[in-house]
Parts: sequence; structure tokens; C-alpha cells
Amino acid sequence: QVQLVESGGGSVQPGGSLRLSCAASGYTVNRYFVGWFRQAPGKEREGVACIESAGSTRYADPVKGRFTISRDNAKNTLYLEINSLKAEDSAMYYCVASVFFGRCSLVAGAYTYWGQGTQVTVAS
Repeated sequence: QVQLVESGGGSVQPGGSLRLSCAASGYTVNRYFVGWFRQAPGKEREGVACIESAGSTRYADPVKGRFTISRDNAKNTLYLEINSLKAEDSAMYYCVASVFFGRCSLVAGAYTYWGQGTQVTVAS
């Protein structure tokens, strides 16, 4: 049984930073492409970053230069480093895992497994 458990969310001021973690069980994070999505109230779910099995990464335009996706294969954990936080980054952040190789996707339909989410709130 695959489980993805996110942690690290919280409430921060604009300009602050957070590091989100996603511990995987029943799934190997470096075998297929994995990523992070977010959804704010009243808005559509949005893919923000993904990483391929070979290590290449991809980011949505609104987060380029501020977000960094990475993984620790030994810990079987996925990370999302979020810097220079803005109010519009406030959302529930979800760790996602696919069963596909190749170029990673920022489309929700590409992912089979989803975590429960961790809330990020940016407010002064």
C-alpha cells in the first residue's frame, strides 16, 4: 500500500521560507517521476514542481526561481523548498507520485498517488 505523508507546512510572513517534506512508503521516490501540487480555496489544483527519475526538474512559471524540488533517495523522501513566499502561495500542498518514466508532468492526471496535504499560509 502506497502512502505519501507530507509535513512542514505552517504560517509564515511574506518573504519567508518553508521546507515541505513527503515521506513515502510502499513506493520508491526515485523510480518514477514525482512532484508537488497545490490548491487554494476557490482555485483549481495547480502543479508546481516535479522531478524525474534521472533527476531533471520542472517548475510552473509562478514559482520558478523561488521553489526547489529535491529528494533524498536514502530516506525515500521528497522535498519542496519554498522561498520568498507570497500571499498567493497560500494553499494546501500535496505530494504526488506517478507510475511513469520519462519527462515529468505538471498535469494532475499523470499522478496515481496523492498525499493528504500540508497547509501553507502566508500572511503578515
